[in-house]
Amino acid sequence: MSAKLLPTTRQEMQNLGWEQCDVILISGDTYIDSPFIGVAVVGRILESLHYKVGIIAQPDIQSDKDITRLGEPRLFWGVSGGSVDSMVSNYTATKRFRKGDDYTPGGINNKRPDRATIAYTNLIRRYFKDTTPIVLGGIEASLRRVTHYDYWSDKLRKPILFDSKADILIYGMGENAIKDLATALDKGKDYRDIRGICYIDKEPKNTHIALPSHKKCLESKERYMDLFDIFYKNNDPLSAKGLSQEVEGRFLIQNPPCSYLDEKEMDAVANLPYTRAIHPYYESKGKVKAQETIKYSITTHHGCWGECNFCAIGVHQGRTIRSRSEGSILKEANSFKQHKDFKGIISDLGGPSANMYGYECEKKLTHGTCTDKRCVDNKGLCSAMKVDHTRSIGLMKQVKNIDGVKKAFVASGIRYDLIVQDRKKGYSYLAELLSHHTSGQMKIAPEHTEDKVLKLMGKPGKKSLLAFKKLFDTINAKLDKKQYLTYYLIAAHPGCSERDMSELKKFTSKELKINPEQVQIFTPTPGTYASVMYYTELDPITRKKIYVEKDMKRKERQKNLLHTP
Repeated sequence: MSAKLLPTTRQEMQNLGWEQCDVILISGDTYIDSPFIGVAVVGRILESLHYKVGIIAQPDIQSDKDITRLGEPRLFWGVSGGSVDSMVSNYTATKRFRKGDDYTPGGINNKRPDRATIAYTNLIRRYFKDTTPIVLGGIEASLRRVTHYDYWSDKLRKPILFDSKADILIYGMGENAIKDLATALDKGKDYRDIRGICYIDKEPKNTHIALPSHKKCLESKERYMDLFDIFYKNNDPLSAKGLSQEVEGRFLIQNPPCSYLDEKEMDAVANLPYTRAIHPYYESKGKVKAQETIKYSITTHHGCWGECNFCAIGVHQGRTIRSRSEGSILKEANSFKQHKDFKGIISDLGGPSANMYGYECEKKLTHGTCTDKRCVDNKGLCSAMKVDHTRSIGLMKQVKNIDGVKKAFVASGIRYDLIVQDRKKGYSYLAELLSHHTSGQMKIAPEHTEDKVLKLMGKPGKKSLLAFKKLFDTINAKLDKKQYLTYYLIAAHPGCSERDMSELKKFTSKELKINPEQVQIFTPTPGTYASVMYYTELDPITRKKIYVEKDMKRKERQKNLLHTP
């Protein structure tokens, strides 16, 4: 095994001369030492601070054979459900169990338990009594940190710290919070004022905003919507307040978010010594499909201000773009050539929305996100947001021209409305993209075309879609290329009826000249306004009743309407 990988067995610890790990990280994903895998990033950050870090991936929850093999950590256990909420990973939108898992060796979904964060915390407590603190992190914990609607049990659940009986929760990306917490625990200092964490206390915190209690949320759907409004508006490090919520006589304390990384800090985390390899201990158990996508992909930035109501990126990663420097990205691209199996193909050069790289609203950068309006919605773009694809164009050209790089694809999501909006550089950006960075098909996500549904989704209107398609066709004609658009669409989103799906079908046939293939049924996931709408059956702005399809067969029928010739 390469000495650069973090240890996952006792023998590896002994080879390093360690008697005990400072931190042991538990994950619902297998251990891929990649900047795309959360526990790998946390492990490398802590390693850079000279802590001894071990990783146990996908432990068996029926025995002690995995959870005990590294012993007990000196400082804390770190627990993550993985790169995807375990319930989303394990079940389809119609609650059928998924047979495959892209993050499990062999591809069979037999390693990730339901509610993995809770299962792993219980596993630790079963075999280690009165142990060091258990710290939750990752998207599952982050999006379930306050009272939340759980689609799979069809009820409101308590903040996950209460259900898991863990000690601390780090929410969001948490790069700075994990450093501050490790330092505080190492020095025996009080950690309760650290930004970006949650914990349970006997008393509320007077400096924090009081959320509706868990009991009041259970009693009133409008009170739950009040909770989510406050929760959603307090996610920006520059403007957010701390939050406090009563849960059965005790209080969840959520401190304000930790600060975002600046460009230099983004570069430093990206340039930590990831091997981009699957640990041999797990690789011996079979191939990992996710590795095919992430091994030679590059993250250019964090955050997304698109604010689609069905997407949790804004709550977890944030609504302010933090971009890496071109130099750091080029260094990473060049480093791929050191790998024997690199064939010159970069799978992805992007982020949550690839064409948000390199620009931001100046007001957001100095004062934080607005609480009374969005950067973009179905009406269009805020006048304060000046879309500029200049840096993206330059970056793509520089990566493309690296000796040894044959192709650098942009496979991340593209906001087509921003391309249309950018009167100066939108055309040039799309021309560069279609000339050198696509594989013949370009994927975009209009999700729907009916205005009332788009409004509830927080998506742009269909005018920008038609304008983009015209631009796409014009550029392809000039390039003399036969390239195609693939459209991602959603059925059974709150507010969407069968009639709306029939109208969507007519639009796609008449205006887009396609028979849609990429159609998915809406899944209510924690941390999104769409999930709140699904549970409450209310428009979050007007608080008026909306239609919500909850019957599984009728959801399937909505989807199938788009496939009908």
